[in-house]
Amino acid sequence: MNAMRNKVQLIGHVGQEPEIKTFDGGKKVANITIATNDYFINDKGDKVEQTEWHRVSAWGKVADIIEKYVDKGKEIAIEGKLTHRSYDDKDGNKRYVTEVVANEILLLGK
Repeated sequence: MNAMRNKVQLIGHVGQEPEIKTFDGGKKVANITIATNDYFINDKGDKVEQTEWHRVSAWGKVADIIEKYVDKGKEIAIEGKLTHRSYDDKDGNKRYVTEVVANEILLLGK
């Protein structure tokens, strides 16, 4: 049952070109956003599409794959864990971030 704890799987389209950062020592992180779509029927019987945006970060080999093969609009599947963090912005305001830290990626589509 431990394998199911804090596990996220998403299939969606990349919303912008990946942001790649390389740190001292060669450690690399890739940051992307993924759009997922869901559909439901509203009170009037109309089919409505709802798009959700997800922040995704990936480290190491997964970041290398994103850097080489992922572009804006590419359909991908990711698996990872949900994380929450906070930081103080340049004005001293506390900001909160929720993101998926991907440990696997699958390239879909063409």
